[in-house]
Amino acid sequence: MSEADSTSFGVYKPVGHVVISFPSARQAQAAQAALANEPGLRGEAVRYMTDRQMVEQVDTDILDASPLAEFGQELNLVKAHRELAELGYHWLIVRAEGDLAVRVAAVAKQHGAERAQRYGRLVIEELIEHATDLPQVTETPDRGLDAQTPSGKESERAALRPAEKRLPRDAKR
Repeated sequence: MSEADSTSFGVYKPVGHVVISFPSARQAQAAQAALANEPGLRGEAVRYMTDRQMVEQVDTDILDASPLAEFGQELNLVKAHRELAELGYHWLIVRAEGDLAVRVAAVAKQHGAERAQRYGRLVIEELIEHATDLPQVTETPDRGLDAQTPSGKESERAALRPAEKRLPRDAKR
């Protein structure tokens, strides 16, 4: 997943992509199949990642991160992705910009996506809003990203997700 042109101070930052989290593999795979019919997406534009693959990617990113990564939100965001992956979330990374990114997020939401984040050069934009989301406030590395799931706890947004049977956090996958 990491490529030299997709990192910011050693942390994965896929500019021009939408990173989407799903509570289950089934939901991510259904969205991937639906996106195959989306005009403007071709071939390898959609990449699927399991929960384990995301944990491995984040761990690599954290090890490779420059001390300068602390000044942006990329490091906080990958840590939030790791927390979700530890809860069993699966991922789609979709090469899409502009209106196509918005359409991708709409398809993902129909299939139960928790988050869809569009990566721009300077801004990472949330494309799926939830009724329980608080207005975005200033972010610092100490405060974390607003959309970050609190460590060790399921988000209040879990009540809004389609019901899925989950393994306990420490269960073998």
